[in-house]
This record gives sequence, C-alpha cells and structure tokens, in this order.
Amino acid sequence: MSYYDANRDRFLEGLKAFLRIPSISTLPEHQPDIRRAAEFVRDELQQAGLSGVELIEGPGNPLVYGEWLGAPGKPTLLLYGHYDVQPPDPLEEWKSPPFEPEIRGDNIYARGACDDKGQTYILIKAVEGFLKTEGKLPVNVRFLIEGEEEYGGKHIETYVASKPARLQADAAVICDTEMFAPGLPTLCVGLRGIVYLELEARGAGHDLHSGVYGGVAPNPIQAIAEILTALKDRDGHILIPGFYDRVRPPSPEERAAWARLPFNEEEYKSKEMEVSELVGEPEIPVLERVWARPTLEVHGIRGGFTGEGAKTV
Repeated sequence: MSYYDANRDRFLEGLKAFLRIPSISTLPEHQPDIRRAAEFVRDELQQAGLSGVELIEGPGNPLVYGEWLGAPGKPTLLLYGHYDVQPPDPLEEWKSPPFEPEIRGDNIYARGACDDKGQTYILIKAVEGFLKTEGKLPVNVRFLIEGEEEYGGKHIETYVASKPARLQADAAVICDTEMFAPGLPTLCVGLRGIVYLELEARGAGHDLHSGVYGGVAPNPIQAIAEILTALKDRDGHILIPGFYDRVRPPSPEERAAWARLPFNEEEYKSKEMEVSELVGEPEIPVLERVWARPTLEVHGIRGGFTGEGAKTV
C-alpha cells in the first residue's frame, strides 16, 4: 500500500477536481462541463499508464477508452463507469455546495461522489498503482467510460454493437454500485432494469368552473388518481395482470448469502431512508424486495392549478 499512502493527498485532490466539474448530462447548458469531465478521465487514464487512450466521438457525449493488454494468456476485464451526474436539486437539501467537495468525518460529499465519479476514479487509481509499482497487471484491462448513463443515451449502445472485437473481454466489471457495509468487500451481480412511461388524461376542451360544472364534468386528476390506486393492493402487490409471470425467484444460494449480510432493518428504515415504516410485500424479506422483486413507482404527478392560493377552474 506504500504507493497509495505516498500519493494519498494527490489522489484526493484529483478526486475533488473531478467532483467539481458539474457534468450534468440531462441539462444542455452543461455540455462544456461534459467535455471537461471526459477530458479529465482521458488524462487520468493516460497518467495511469494505459495505452490507446482516446475520446470517442459519436451521437452523443464522448466515450473514453483506454487499455492495457500486456498479459498474454490471461483473462481480459472490461471496466465500465460514467462521468456524468444527475442535477443536484433540491439545492436547499445540501449541507454544502454540490460541486464543492467537502469531507465530513470519513466521507466526502459532492454530486457524483458515489455515482459514479468516485468509483470510476478508484478503478483508474488501482490500475495506476499496479503499473507504477509492478510495471504490469495480473490481467488485461479495457476501460470504457461513458457520459450518458444518467439519461440512457445511445452512444455507448451503438459503439458496443459496432466494435465487438475492440471490446472483447472475459468479464465486464460495472463500477457503478456500492459496498454493502464499510470493510465488507461486495460483488454486485445484478440490478433492476427500468421501463419509464408517462400517462396523460384530458377532460373538457376548455377550463370549467367547479362551482358550475363540478359533479358532471370528468376530472382528469381524479381519473389519474383512480388509475394509480388500482395498480397495487394495500400490501404492495402489483395488480397488473401478468406482471410477475417472468420474475425469477432468487436461488437458495442467493437467499442464504443475503441472510448472512449484516443488515439491520431498523437502521435501514430510520437512518438510511428516514421513514417511519417500510411498505411492500410483507411476506418477502426487505433485501429480496429491493434486489430481486420488480416494483412500480410514481415519480411525479401534476395537473390543474399549482400556483399560490386557490383557483376553481
């Protein structure tokens, strides 16, 4: 660990510099910051000692590629991360500016610190440490770092499909998850996917006063509310026909591994989530609910007048 100890301050300042870049991929005004973040990753890969490092332009934000293939006969790992981040709103919930990293206790706080700049940076520095001290790695590695993860851009999809030989690997390591607990090495082998949709309901062709037409005019907000309440029962079971048909239950080995984890439901509820109670299928353990069961969530709803005061049309 001497290389890492000797370079700790440099690594920490490098991570802070990375976190200061507001590389918000969902906001067009931050395109210059996206470019800065991509160039930062490129420079770090070069400094680490990788070859073939480049920014890959295409239909979207740049991909960053680098490789070290100096271990013939050994497996090849494809290492993935992303340099883009989500918007930091609501700003009033932050105890420190989201793009000015602050260390509090043993943690560093900033947008992207754990999704996914911190993990990406750690991967690069791990490879750097090997190459600077040993001159080689125990396996071959390819890095592919993207800048559209937070909104599901198509650049990485089209590139992977068009360059299968360049990205050939024995395994891919997606460095975009977290450790289960401090000091507990964690291998995450799967995440839930997502299907996102918007539902819009319309009523009358123009504004109607509720004092005159209420009770006979269809109310789109009420219709949406009724649809939403019909999607689940009181225990959180999703009522859409066929929703669970292709859900694979965890294997006995998976359930046994999860049962061995140091999970405290009360701390999970009160400290991590800050809620008074947990919801969902009560007959299924909490970790299985969030790791192996599908869910259906409402992420936003709006309609009618939402300004200050009241309006009856």
